[in-house]
Amino acid sequence: MKVLIAGLGNMGRSHALAHDGLAGTEIVGLVNRSDVSLPDALQAYPIYSDFGKALTDTQPDLVVIATYTDTHADYAIRAMEAGAHVFVEKPLAMTAEEAQRVVDTAHRLNRKLGVGYILRHHPSWVRLIAEARGLGGPYVFRLNLNQQSDGPTWDTHKALMETTSPLVDCGVHYVDVMCQITDARPVRVQGIGLRLSDEIAPDMYNYGQLQVVFDDGSVGWYEAGWGPMMSETAFFVKDVVSPNGAISITDGNKGASDDIDGHTKVGGLLVHRPAGDTLIDLPDEPGHQALCDAEQAWIVNAIRNDIDLTRHMNDAVQSLRICLAADESIRTGKPIYLGDST
Repeated sequence: MKVLIAGLGNMGRSHALAHDGLAGTEIVGLVNRSDVSLPDALQAYPIYSDFGKALTDTQPDLVVIATYTDTHADYAIRAMEAGAHVFVEKPLAMTAEEAQRVVDTAHRLNRKLGVGYILRHHPSWVRLIAEARGLGGPYVFRLNLNQQSDGPTWDTHKALMETTSPLVDCGVHYVDVMCQITDARPVRVQGIGLRLSDEIAPDMYNYGQLQVVFDDGSVGWYEAGWGPMMSETAFFVKDVVSPNGAISITDGNKGASDDIDGHTKVGGLLVHRPAGDTLIDLPDEPGHQALCDAEQAWIVNAIRNDIDLTRHMNDAVQSLRICLAADESIRTGKPIYLGDST
């Protein structure tokens, strides 16, 4: 299976390394618009600065897209129209309408479309979702990921905020977790946000919180902030509460707020029921590269075995729609009613 990787930032390099070590796939090209430093394992592969030329020259079976969000929809559709299946990093697109157009293209052309929801490939998060569903709803979701970033990490965050807020960029992961647990339809979203730095665009905010209400009565909030001013107190809260108890990620073994492995680490799960508490230890969790390896093995398997990804694609659109509705609420000061559009 011939693979083309577009975008060689942190995620793109990790996805490329996954294919470098994955049996049955061959990297036929790497794409980046500017010069980039690559690990030794990737330096022998052809590198392109133009995505269209790379598509034409390499004729890939799978295109992995890890560029900035504003190119995701265009690159994904161009790749599918060129005959390739696609794995695209989250968020799927800049707007819900663009995201739906990508999904519709996948259906129309019978292409596989995978979206980089890395928590779906993490055994500890899969366990958290299963334990929460076992409690039964309706649910209260309390989730956040605030990142105290400086130096190169803050530079990366500022570059991301040229197109995408932290509430959307990070939020789609955790809203997707909410949706997997409740299986209910979101009906109302509202958000608050604030620009805490003169180093970002006047119309962008680097702190935001969303609130979402589901049609089964479940409610949830998610909070995200980036920058050197962010507090590291309670920067990582992951709680799910139900009438029958609660499940929480424990405080142990999560690392600093700018530690990429720490964003996915669970360490342990505390399951609380009125009859007593149970601590589930989760040792030997996969790191960032192992999770990227799992994501790429998953999309390759879906292609080879013609696995139906309809639910996966619909979930990607829905979680994005919720986060974008919160973004709209922040900008307009009004709650957003999703109605039947989801």
